[in-house]
Amino acid sequence: MDFQVVVLAGGTSKNLVPLVSKEVPKALLPVGNRPVISYVLELLELSNLKDLIVVVEGQDAAVRVGSWISGAYVDRLHVEVAAVPEDVGTAGALRAIAHHLTAKDILVVSGDIVSDVPLGAVAAAHRRHDAVVTAMLCSAPVSGPSESGSSVGKDKAKKPGHYNIIGLDPTKQFLVYIATGAELEKDIRIQKSILRAVGQMEIRSDLMDAHLYAFKRSVLHEVLDQKDTFQSLKQDVLPYLVRCQLVSPSSEVLLNGAPQTEENGNEKASSQNNQLMLSQILANSSTPSFHELYALGPNGSTPVRRTHKCCVYIAGKSKYCVRLNSIQAFSDINRDVIGDASHLSGYSFSAQNNIIHPSAELGSKTTVGPHCMLGEGSQMGDKCSVKRSVIGRHCRIGSNVKVVNSVVMNHVTIGDGCSIQNSIICSNVQLQDRVVLKDCQVGAGFVVTAGSECKGEALAKKEK
Repeated sequence: MDFQVVVLAGGTSKNLVPLVSKEVPKALLPVGNRPVISYVLELLELSNLKDLIVVVEGQDAAVRVGSWISGAYVDRLHVEVAAVPEDVGTAGALRAIAHHLTAKDILVVSGDIVSDVPLGAVAAAHRRHDAVVTAMLCSAPVSGPSESGSSVGKDKAKKPGHYNIIGLDPTKQFLVYIATGAELEKDIRIQKSILRAVGQMEIRSDLMDAHLYAFKRSVLHEVLDQKDTFQSLKQDVLPYLVRCQLVSPSSEVLLNGAPQTEENGNEKASSQNNQLMLSQILANSSTPSFHELYALGPNGSTPVRRTHKCCVYIAGKSKYCVRLNSIQAFSDINRDVIGDASHLSGYSFSAQNNIIHPSAELGSKTTVGPHCMLGEGSQMGDKCSVKRSVIGRHCRIGSNVKVVNSVVMNHVTIGDGCSIQNSIICSNVQLQDRVVLKDCQVGAGFVVTAGSECKGEALAKKEK
């Protein structure tokens, strides 16, 4: 479809410490014992989108991610891995690789998305409307374990910040207003000029911006060039394009460069002039009719000039779409891919509805319940119990160990009599005998001494 694909794979995201480290960048965090980025790469492959640039923050992380991809996807995908500086933001990452973008349209996908929404459908909607941007929206995920109690207490306070207020036109095809979490502590004020131009607007707060966008390359380049302070696609670029998509006849003079105060009086003249210049570019980049049904203003009055189209593709409610952008989300997604969304894992489940690798060994009276995964070469002692948990490869687990609602990564040693609940144990961790963990995260290589009892803690070695 002549789409170039950019996968924004992040680096060592601060809000995922201690799960991420220099050795394990975000893209390689395991979901169902597979790196999270593999879910996006398979989705792209299924959609026959095989020409990719994977952008990773930090040179070391880029080398690790690149070497994993080249081993796993040799002869399947054409992947170029580009390293960008850390903390440049999503818009900064695209700005850094802009010279590599040559196709008419660019599909930008977050490397932390786990989804079964067909990406070809998003690309097709973008082409159908000749849009400058098409954003994929999906139902906001419900967080937390199916049992009572929260997996990770510290994420709970952040929950309201994840909401978006999204304004759609009556056909639900065009994005006419967007406000992200950070802005929602204030009152939401929608300019009369927007309402006049659209006629009617449906306001939704139950949709999540999936951080998956199709852009017209010429417009993306212009915005990144002219707005060099923009750092985030979601918080800067997308709202900006949405704001300048409606140009009314009364502000026609604006397009000719004459200054005019915006209705709410908040905009400064200099930023208006920038916006006008961009509006002219946008006007030339797309067909002038924004929406055939609303070619005339309210009640058939003067036509409203639409310079370009910002579209949405809304995924069906039955589709799965979650981003691994917090510790809670890491737990949720791991639980989902061995539970309700098991079709995403790529594994075949047993009659007991679990996945136990043929090379794994279980002691006597040890039970691995449904919605569990036990990786290659792992060994469990006698009288152990595993429920709703993922256990990685080559783990050594003693006797009388209980693991509930948890993720245990690779090469972990767990002593006799340990109890692990709602916790995440990173690779190469050693839990000595009788350790009790509840709502904890243990960073890679950490040793928890015998008899320790921890609740709601993050345990990790100091990064050198």
